[in-house]
Amino acid sequence: MEKDNNTSRANSTRSKTERPKVWVPPSSLDAPPAPDGFRYRWIRAESVGFQDTKNITGRIREGYELVRAEEIVNAEDYPILDEGKYKGVIGVGGLLLAKVPTEIAEQRQEYMTNRHKQRDEAVKNDLMKEQDSRMPINVERQSRVTFGGTKK
Repeated sequence: MEKDNNTSRANSTRSKTERPKVWVPPSSLDAPPAPDGFRYRWIRAESVGFQDTKNITGRIREGYELVRAEEIVNAEDYPILDEGKYKGVIGVGGLLLAKVPTEIAEQRQEYMTNRHKQRDEAVKNDLMKEQDSRMPINVERQSRVTFGGTKK
């Protein structure tokens, strides 16, 4: 009788080689993967029961397009508005899913970063105008996090 060198099926089951699954709470803002060249973003259409048409029209002027259910695969896995002005659009809780080309999203991010830097410089310059040599202003902007008390 020859002995098989094969390992037993019990030792080679798939469940022993997979990582254990970790439960995470479901998110109501899960979105399908964006198509190549686009980014998805949730935009506000309603706040406290009132339509926010200014926000929606502003985003559309920036280059955003609302994502309709027929544009994505497995649309039934996502909340679809079935009535009103935005019927057929993916949306939940006053938010609508919109897509924007990646180039526009990157340009917008760069614009906002530069705008933030300019405003930060304006605040620094304004503060320095008020400085007096008898009482100099220290503009060191750092935060530190420490744990526990002092060492003895």
